[in-house]
Amino acid sequence: MIELGMHVDNWRHQDAPYTVPCEFAKKHGMKYIEFGSIWGDYFVQALGYNPHIPLHTDPLRLKKYVDSMGLKVSQIDAAYPVSLPEGLYRGIPYTIEAIKFARSLGAQFVDTTDGATKPQGLSDDEVFDLMKHYYRIVLQWAESHEVIVNVEPHGPYTNNADFMERLFTEFDTPLLRMNFDTGNNFIAGNDPVAFLKRFRHKVSHCHIKDVSESLAKAVRGEETGISTSVVAIGEGVNADNIAGCIELLKSTKWSGVLSIECEAAPGKVEQSLDWLRKQIAK
Repeated sequence: MIELGMHVDNWRHQDAPYTVPCEFAKKHGMKYIEFGSIWGDYFVQALGYNPHIPLHTDPLRLKKYVDSMGLKVSQIDAAYPVSLPEGLYRGIPYTIEAIKFARSLGAQFVDTTDGATKPQGLSDDEVFDLMKHYYRIVLQWAESHEVIVNVEPHGPYTNNADFMERLFTEFDTPLLRMNFDTGNNFIAGNDPVAFLKRFRHKVSHCHIKDVSESLAKAVRGEETGISTSVVAIGEGVNADNIAGCIELLKSTKWSGVLSIECEAAPGKVEQSLDWLRKQIAK
């Protein structure tokens, strides 16, 4: 069954705490919320102007709040760029804490990805070795905590289908899967429907982002990811691809959460919800 959820990151530019998107989700009949995470402290978040969750937060108290809102946490986003050398000593402990946090919250997935650009001075094979070491370690924690680690297409490596195939072949385990992102995949110059079709068997969670025409003209094929959609889902140039991805998921009886990533400008998330519900109900 396809369910709709939403990333709290939609409210990051609105300078709002996580309670605001949670209240929105409850008001609009959504079942799932996705939390971005911080490993450490961020003074803006501590002052109440950022919706992401520090991983030193009491997860049981947070779960009690989420339960009281009638929501479930679909995923913890811990997307430190694991393709960088720093991923070995910053990304690994960050993701381990996210895995433990997700287990306490009852969330099934933790999201990871690569950097926005290729690190200077390293070959693609050397980057693959870095990422291989990273996933080898965090998957041990994923196994013991019964949490699935997702890889999100967001950078030059994770949006490369052959690289992703190589990574999934290296770790032939149900604990390493994909958080498919329609907007990142499109802005990187890919065909999202074809990419999803190739990795449908690995996809466990989705980020749904549209792309404005002006942004697509300016950076498609040059950039590899965007944070959120600045247009409502369904009103951008990626709308037909999103509709095609939903039809593919429906036809293959996929069960999971489509997590909306749309800037929470007035009416935009509401418009996105309405359009997505119509696509799912077709």
